[in-house]
Amino acid sequence: MDVQPAPHGNHGSDPELAATSPREPNVQRQAPAPHRARSLAIRIAVGAAIVGGIVWYVQSRHHEREPNAAEKEQARAGGSGAAAGAGGERGDSKGSGRGGSGAGGGSGERVVPVQAIVAEKRDVPVWLEGLGSVAAVQQVTVRAQVDGRLDAVFFTEGQLVKAGDVIAQIDPRPFRVQLLSAQGALARDKAQLEANVVNLKRYQGLQAQQLVAAQQVEQYQAAVGELAGTVKIDQAAIDQAQLLLDYAAIKAPTTGITGVRLVDAGNIVHASDATGLVVITAIDPAAVYFTVPQDKLAGVAAALAKGEVPVEVWSRDGTQKISSGRLAVLDNQVNQTTATLRLKALVDNPKHVLWPNAFVKARMLLETKANALVVPSVAVQQGPQGTYVYVVGDGGVVAVKPVVVALQTGESSVIDKGLDGGEQVVTEGQQQLRPGGKVQVVKPGGGGGAGSGDAPAYGHGHAGSAAP
Repeated sequence: MDVQPAPHGNHGSDPELAATSPREPNVQRQAPAPHRARSLAIRIAVGAAIVGGIVWYVQSRHHEREPNAAEKEQARAGGSGAAAGAGGERGDSKGSGRGGSGAGGGSGERVVPVQAIVAEKRDVPVWLEGLGSVAAVQQVTVRAQVDGRLDAVFFTEGQLVKAGDVIAQIDPRPFRVQLLSAQGALARDKAQLEANVVNLKRYQGLQAQQLVAAQQVEQYQAAVGELAGTVKIDQAAIDQAQLLLDYAAIKAPTTGITGVRLVDAGNIVHASDATGLVVITAIDPAAVYFTVPQDKLAGVAAALAKGEVPVEVWSRDGTQKISSGRLAVLDNQVNQTTATLRLKALVDNPKHVLWPNAFVKARMLLETKANALVVPSVAVQQGPQGTYVYVVGDGGVVAVKPVVVALQTGESSVIDKGLDGGEQVVTEGQQQLRPGGKVQVVKPGGGGGAGSGDAPAYGHGHAGSAAP
């Protein structure tokens, strides 16, 4: 006999309850369906956002770099094939080593447009440059040399005065009185001297006839000598009075520019006043003090030993030449704090464009290297093995040549070893080159703007270059 399982719950054998009971679990399973739909939609949206962000990032990285001059030149030269070559060029720059064959419509090795210049031999001046400041070659504070009232001032502030010009006047009347008094005393004493000289001669004649005593002659001799000394004292008093009268007229001691007036007319001035009347600054010629590294001492001393050393003064930014002159003084000691030498130059300043305490750049000509091999500094590259240049050979094949740079002056480099002269060295586009690659030399400003504009500034030729 089969045993039937008892029904769950209290349904028993009620047919209605039995009919509805199996459906309850289905209702409970279908209730969360809307929630699962919303969760799925959110996951899809987040995934789409992530995919879109990745696509945007890849595209932005792909278009981040603007086409350089070589790519523009290649695009014009090769048409649609050059566009593919530009893509291959970008692949090369990332180290893939592929895509170079796309240039020129996929025809063989890619030709890189570059700028080049011929290494030449010429005389090169070697300049030593330093930062300096302008100073007055002479500066004088004008003071009164006698006491009195300042009657008049004859200069205006900032005026150019010449040595000997009267610039102020102290009341001269007291000094004229002294002069007249001294002159009167001189006239009186001269008259007495002349009278005593006549008496001395008379008594000397009488003594010769033994008519007077010798004592009387000696007395007249003493009187004559005393009056002769008095006459000299009177003459000195006259000279002193004339000197004081001359001091009352205050004169410029040097040629220069007057500064701010320190005392106005009407004031009582004294020879002991500390401030003075005005400061006169001589600025033509002007003195320029500048410093150079102590390592240049040997070169500076050698240049001075040969003779006059030319000096040029430029504006602080180095864009405008202001004046020129000569090196006057090499300081006799090195500044231990800065390890520099102080130099003094005297330069012409007729237009007064150089003003005391103004900052300038000064450079001195140490020597001139005759028949030196010169290349632009931007052509010299720096690698692990040292300095080198790219040389364009036959058939447009580029090669690497190690060089030794003797010195750099301005935007030029003097080559000591590595080149013979006459080689064509690359000055722009080195970052795209490799030894044995082919290049096409283009003119500056032509062919898609490769190398257009001015040459790169001094010292920027090594940026981004690859090592040989």
